[in-house]
Parts: sequence; structure tokens; C-alpha cells
Amino acid sequence: MGVSFFKPNLDHYGRRARGVLGALCLIAGIIVAGDYSLWGLILVGAGLFAIFESMRGWCLLRACGFKTKI
Repeated sequence: MGVSFFKPNLDHYGRRARGVLGALCLIAGIIVAGDYSLWGLILVGAGLFAIFESMRGWCLLRACGFKTKI
């Protein structure tokens, strides 16, 4: 996992899509956390990771060689 692994691989549309997805997961995780803490934790973690991908312009799946639509 060198520097090329973390090379930005998203365009502006993909960054925006991951930012929206991350925000929705984060909000859902905060709402769900009171009743189902494990699901809330999973959603918050996924939301924070998606926001990280959005800010970085980098997609983990694309970096591993998978083709994604967004």
C-alpha cells in the first residue's frame, strides 16, 4: 500500500454522492444510536468513512480494483 493506493480517484460527481451518502448515514446513525447502539455505531462509522472518502476524493473499492458507477 504505497502512495498510489491513496491517489484521488473520484470526480466531482462521485465526491458529492459520497458526501451526501455519508451525511445520511451519519444522521441515521445518530438517530438510531439511542435504541440500537450497535447499528447506530455501524452507521456512524460508515458515514464518517464516506465523508472521509468524499473529502479526500478517494474510493476504497476503486483503489482495490473494483469498478463503481459513482
